[in-house]
Amino acid sequence: MTDLKEELSETMYCILLSLREERHGYGIIQHVADFSAGYVQIGAGTIYTSLKKLERAGWIDRTRTEERRHYYVLTERGTRALAEQTRRVERLHAYGRGIA
Repeated sequence: MTDLKEELSETMYCILLSLREERHGYGIIQHVADFSAGYVQIGAGTIYTSLKKLERAGWIDRTRTEERRHYYVLTERGTRALAEQTRRVERLHAYGRGIA
């Protein structure tokens, strides 16, 4: 399995957050737009490139395919990576409090 770099992009992080539940590519795009109140917009090219990288890294698994839609979900490894990234973001947030 290939490791991704230690710090994930905002887009990759949001995809992992979305895949705590099984979703297909377009469903991920919609879910991320919803939970980020439109702040994070993921394009079709970006989502499929990112899903391939996350799958190669062993952080997500394809669970099924229905009518050309591939569904994905986090693996245990992906859940651990998401937790670490969340701790990293929380540390940065704590450091930045009071600056803005």
